[in-house]
Amino acid sequence: MTSTDPTGVLWPLALYTAAVVFIVGSMLGLGYLLGERHRERETGEPFESGILPTGSARIRLSIKYYMTAMFFVVFDLEAAFILAWAVGARQLGWSGYIEVVVFILVLLAGLAYLWKVGALDWSPRKSRGVKE
Repeated sequence: MTSTDPTGVLWPLALYTAAVVFIVGSMLGLGYLLGERHRERETGEPFESGILPTGSARIRLSIKYYMTAMFFVVFDLEAAFILAWAVGARQLGWSGYIEVVVFILVLLAGLAYLWKVGALDWSPRKSRGVKE
């Protein structure tokens, strides 16, 4: 569209927004009006393939579990950045190559730091040589 009139450009967006609001509102409203309502005690119980639950679902996990998951997400995201660089490596030339080398060096420095502080070590403290 080459029109300089802003209303000519924005009306499809306004129509789309109105349609989305209408559809979402009608789905929520119909679900509320037509949905079943149960107040029995069994309704609130967790159902796991017919097996009665035992114990609490709130299990306390070690911080090491969360740290490992966080490290995985961070380093996996960096792998996605490097893959994106590899796709356009020829167009980026030497400057792009130098930038990705610096990026990888920063990643390696972060990994070395995590290794040095023991964030990747799951063994008990006594076997690491650390006195309590």
